[in-house]
Amino acid sequence: MPIRPPRGFISESDPHVCMIGHPAPAWLVNYADLMTELVCFFVILYALSAALNKDVQNAQQEIKEMMDKGKMAGSVTVDKEGLKVSFEEQGKMSQFESGFAELTPGMKEIIDKVAPQLKVLADKGNEVIVEGHTDGVPIHNDYFWSNWELSSARATTVVEYLIREKGFPPGCVAAMGYGDARPLAANDTPENKARNRRVVFFVKNPPMKKNRCDASPPGALPAPRPPAPGAKPGTGQEASG
Repeated sequence: MPIRPPRGFISESDPHVCMIGHPAPAWLVNYADLMTELVCFFVILYALSAALNKDVQNAQQEIKEMMDKGKMAGSVTVDKEGLKVSFEEQGKMSQFESGFAELTPGMKEIIDKVAPQLKVLADKGNEVIVEGHTDGVPIHNDYFWSNWELSSARATTVVEYLIREKGFPPGCVAAMGYGDARPLAANDTPENKARNRRVVFFVKNPPMKKNRCDASPPGALPAPRPPAPGAKPGTGQEASG
C-alpha cells in the first residue's frame, strides 16, 4: 500500500516520479545532457579567458614579433593561467652570472624591450609574477644559503628594476623563486647551466571579478642596495647556482 503523501507533495504513484526499481522518466536523459553541455561550455570559457583578453593578445603579438625579428630569443605562450614569457641565451651573454643575482647588461636590455608590453597589463590590474631560476650546482656562502634564496633574489632584482626604472605599480608585481627545480636543460655543460640561470615573466589571467592588486604608481622608494663588498661575478663563486 503506497504511503499517502503530505498535502502539497507529489504521490509516489505519479508516473512522473521515478520510483525505486523503475526506469527514470524520459525527460531526465535530455536534462542530464543539457547540464553536461553547460558544464563543458563554462570550462571552455575559463580555459580561453586569457586568450580572449585583447590586452593579453596584443602583448603576446608584440613580444612574438620582436622575437621573430631577432631582437630577442625565447618563447611566449598563452594558456588558461595567463601569459608566459621566457628568454633563451644569445651568444655568450647570460641573463645572470653564476652565483649572483645582479642584472647583466644583456638582461637589462631584455627587460627594457619587454617592459612596455607588460606594463600595459600591470596598469590594468593584471598581476605580473617574475619567476627566478638557477642551475643545478649547489650554493652555500655568505650571500645565499641555497639555490632557493638565489632564485628568489634574482626574481626580486628584476621586480625592483621594473618598479624603479619602468614605473610598474608595486601592488601588481611579485617575485617567486623555484631554485633549480625547473631546469630548461640538463646541467651538464656551461652553456646549459647559463640557460637555466634565468627568469620567466608570468602575467596571471585575472578572474572574472575585479582584480585585487593595487595598480597605483610607485611612491618614494629606498635607495638601491650597493653590490656586496669585493664580490665580482665569475670569481670565487663560479661553481654555484
